Formats: sequence, C-alpha cells, structure tokens
Amino acid sequence: MKKFRGKKRYFRNLWKEVEIFDLQLDEESWFDFWHIHLDFFGVGKHSLKIRREHIKAHVALYNHLLKQLEAFEKPYQSWICIHEEDPGSDAVYIHTPNPNDDYFPHRVTEINWNCKIPNTYRDLIDLEKFNVGYYKSEFEEMYYIQVKEQGVSL
Repeated sequence: MKKFRGKKRYFRNLWKEVEIFDLQLDEESWFDFWHIHLDFFGVGKHSLKIRREHIKAHVALYNHLLKQLEAFEKPYQSWICIHEEDPGSDAVYIHTPNPNDDYFPHRVTEINWNCKIPNTYRDLIDLEKFNVGYYKSEFEEMYYIQVKEQGVSL
C-alpha cells in the first residue's frame, strides 16, 4: 500500500463535512434508504487507527442527523451500518415512507441484538444511547447501530 499522504487535511475535511452536514428537511422531505459513506474509498481497511477515526465520524454524523430529525414530523428509521470486512461500505442511513415504494418500516429479522461488540471500537459507541446488533449472511457481516429513543426500530 502506498503511504497515505495528506492525512491531516483528509480528516480535517472529513470532520468539517460531519459538522456542517444539513438534511434540509421540510414538510415534503422523504428518504428511500438514503445513506452516506464517509470512507467511500475504503482507506480504513489499511489501518485500525484510520478505521476507528471513520467509525467515530459516522457516530458523530449520526448524532448530528438525529438532532436535525428531532423536528421531523414523519415516521423515520435511522441507523449506522459498520461492515466487518469492507470499511468503504460503512454508512449512516435514513428511511421513511416514500413515493418510490411502500416498504416501510424496514425490518431485518436476522439481527442479533445481544451480540458482543468488537473491542476495537467498543469504546466509540455509547451503549446507554444506542442498540448494537450483528447481522451475518453468506455475503457480508455487519453491525447495526441504532438510537434507542428516537425513530422507528429496525
């Protein structure tokens, strides 16, 4: 792997994006599995330190979006997906009833909500505020992080 140059600038820009992100909610707003990847190119797969910083940023963005969603008057679901093997697929999601499809709420029945959280990022997630679940299929393994007191549960 080539050396990750411009790391300081990269993370400064990442955190700036997290801090200023605006959903621009109004009475017409809806989300059809809207999501945002903060590590789109998967740079976190080469270093645990970089992966942890991205997970921290996803949690911070999620908290930022939850504050904006407090004023949203429609039912919604929101969560973070942290993929075991593919950091580029990690994302924050929002889903609402929408004109594209009548699939709401989203349900994933195979999530194990009594899972053990990996030590590598256990300290980044406030278990008083969030539920953490584990999902495994033949294609992927991931952790779902969802706020306890807000929105519709998965």
